[in-house]
Amino acid sequence: MLLRFALLGALFVAAPLLPAGAQTAPAAKAAPANLVANWGLNDLAAAQAQAKATNRPIVVVFSGSDWCAPCVKYEREVFAQPAFVAYAKDRLVLAHFDYPQKPQNQPSPEQIKRNDAAKAQLNREGEFPLAVVVAPDGKILGKIGYVSGGPAGFEAYLKTLLGK
Repeated sequence: MLLRFALLGALFVAAPLLPAGAQTAPAAKAAPANLVANWGLNDLAAAQAQAKATNRPIVVVFSGSDWCAPCVKYEREVFAQPAFVAYAKDRLVLAHFDYPQKPQNQPSPEQIKRNDAAKAQLNREGEFPLAVVVAPDGKILGKIGYVSGGPAGFEAYLKTLLGK
């Protein structure tokens, strides 16, 4: 955990050393509101009810859309990809909980309460990014940070947990 914070700190310190174009391009895409909207659910209780009704596992993702570079990378390289959307469509219930830091990106007070409730239940360590796979009965099947390999890499991880 300490290593993650050290690495994150190193990223923030190194950022000013990047060329100006490299700084502005990620910032323009740092708050992927359009990607988050594709998640559909931002209420853990609703996701759990849907999982029970459909007998599908839940993939709960915790991210920081305007401060966490690996979170944004995860969104772009895995969750926003058409291959993942197609894979998840009839297999998974998706839920997303975003923790932006910039005042202009803050969610509503109601959403902050839902985020905090989900975090208290599934991400007490406060890891970002974090994907938590939860069975329809509520049992946590696995937790994983960023997975390389795009949708195929994440699907391979899910198949090890779900056997499908």
